[in-house]
Amino acid sequence: MDFNDNAEEAAYRETARSWLAKAGAEHRKTFGEPKPNTPEHKAAAKAWQAEKAKAGYACITWPKVIGGGGGTPIQQVIFNQEETKAGIAYGYFTIGLGMCVPTVMAFADDATKGRFVGPAVKGEEIWCQLFSEPAGGSDVAATRTRAVQDGDDWVINGQKVWTTGAQHSDYGILLVRTDVDAPKHKGMTMFWIDMRDPAVEVRPIHQASGGSEFNEVYFTDLRVKDSQRLGAPGDGWKVALVTLMNERLAVGGSAGPNYGEILELARETPGTLADSAFRERLADWYVAAEGLKLTRFRTMTALSKGQTPGPESSIGKIISANQLQELSNAAVEMEDQFGIIADPDVAPMRAAFQQSLLWAPGLRIAGGTDEILKNIIAERVLGLPGDVRVDKDVAFKDMPTGR
Repeated sequence: MDFNDNAEEAAYRETARSWLAKAGAEHRKTFGEPKPNTPEHKAAAKAWQAEKAKAGYACITWPKVIGGGGGTPIQQVIFNQEETKAGIAYGYFTIGLGMCVPTVMAFADDATKGRFVGPAVKGEEIWCQLFSEPAGGSDVAATRTRAVQDGDDWVINGQKVWTTGAQHSDYGILLVRTDVDAPKHKGMTMFWIDMRDPAVEVRPIHQASGGSEFNEVYFTDLRVKDSQRLGAPGDGWKVALVTLMNERLAVGGSAGPNYGEILELARETPGTLADSAFRERLADWYVAAEGLKLTRFRTMTALSKGQTPGPESSIGKIISANQLQELSNAAVEMEDQFGIIADPDVAPMRAAFQQSLLWAPGLRIAGGTDEILKNIIAERVLGLPGDVRVDKDVAFKDMPTGR
């Protein structure tokens, strides 16, 4: 595909840019620049999402009948690029609209889809994804949170961890163990749940960056209806794969400072560009960024053909997360003693490198660790032999726990 704008795409870009300039100015006039993780910030995010939905810029590729824009993947890419340039970014809806709601759309009944899709698009409701557990790490199939059927209900007990945005969420998709006699990949089931249920407890985790994007979530006798099930009982792994593919596509496209920003910083830092070792690293970052861009083009080609994002999206996740950490570390070192200043009002480039340095290690874990993703690339992209799995046919209840 040719990813230079054709005449139609250039016209769409100009229309989107004009709308963003006008709507963005009104938005800033009303809400200013609220601090993250405050009620004011969340209110501003919901208002901005509602404005985008009204103008057809929320979920551009989704059909208009469900609240989307009825557009093309290329139009979505163009709008995302222009929105980033406009400097308007809120993360509250990334997981819901990028991972959770598409899973609901793929596996829920018509009534459930009718109830949730529209409000999510308009920013009225926020979703989270409840997969990771303390004993499981990146092994999603190691889920120990249990759901036991009781008539038309299921009773859930257990714990999830590293759940992004749980403290802000109204609903979530939850992967649980429903059959301990089956091997670990075959005994799970997915449900959607109400995060405001009293049986759900959310505990924010204080992070090194000072924020609390991640959470622990506990379930104590949480009762959910069988109608909240997504997919057949025991098909949770199949449902989770759809979510994970979308997750790695979204995480792989995470924004952050790149070689352009560190080059700008280097130009302002005496002696840096005269360092041949730094210039070599800068060239490496540029080559990696170009490779990442071309790999994303492959994914965009698949999307434009109506295909589900494939395992190649794991490549973007590994490259972008590692490069962000390396580049941010180099930038903070370049600032010398001033690198310890993380105040956006004082630090160069509004402390973008300091913030990304503290966030990047978490990004390398979110959506699958480097090791997990390298296995996926090796096995599912390159066709190499899979790792030996001694637990493949072992009932989950018979798996050793280390106790």
